[in-house]
Amino acid sequence: MNPRYSVIVTAHEEGQSVVRPLERLLEAVGPSAEILVVVDSPSDSSIPFIEELSKTDPRIRAAINDLGRGPAKAIRYGFSQANSDIVVVTMADGCDDPHQIEEMVRLVERGVVVAAATRYSRGGQQIGAPFFKSVLSRTAGITLGIFARIGTWDATNSFKAYSKPFVDLVGIESDTGFEVGLELVAKARRRRLPVAEVPTIWLERTDGISKFRLTEWLPLYLKWYLYAFGLGK
Repeated sequence: MNPRYSVIVTAHEEGQSVVRPLERLLEAVGPSAEILVVVDSPSDSSIPFIEELSKTDPRIRAAINDLGRGPAKAIRYGFSQANSDIVVVTMADGCDDPHQIEEMVRLVERGVVVAAATRYSRGGQQIGAPFFKSVLSRTAGITLGIFARIGTWDATNSFKAYSKPFVDLVGIESDTGFEVGLELVAKARRRRLPVAEVPTIWLERTDGISKFRLTEWLPLYLKWYLYAFGLGK
């Protein structure tokens, strides 16, 4: 029997830091979920800790990305390995609250193609993020929400649940960073497909090092930001 939903967790050289976020995830998700922790190489320092967790919980396993390095390729690889028609994307840094997953999954089961966890609506919050990154993300979310009517106030957040048939239909073109989340919600908007959101509280990581590269990935976000307004292909 296929799992009710699949959770893709991107991890890159997290080492032992990966353990607590994955334990919280296992506590939060249902018994019929599968968790794919996607790493870029067989030598990734996260793998021994993932394998140790999998000994006592068969819902979780490591998946070694063979599409190339980087978050976008890891997410694309995760979709290719998911065994459910509902796929949730989150990170191994512990910033996301996994207790929103079940609610997002229910929204996709009810018919939305993207269910976003939002930091910027009533009940949501962002704690500890770098100032410039936070301002850019919030500004993008507000302008897309008001002027593009994109269906969420937090389009740039990577923490989302998707209809896999929708993703298979539109494809993932992103090839580098975490802009996949914005790409897919922009594609849903251009096709006038339903997008919904649930509030979440995002906490800056306290263990390990952030892998987010703002200056390198900003142009990639801009491409899909403009696409949501009908600009570009």
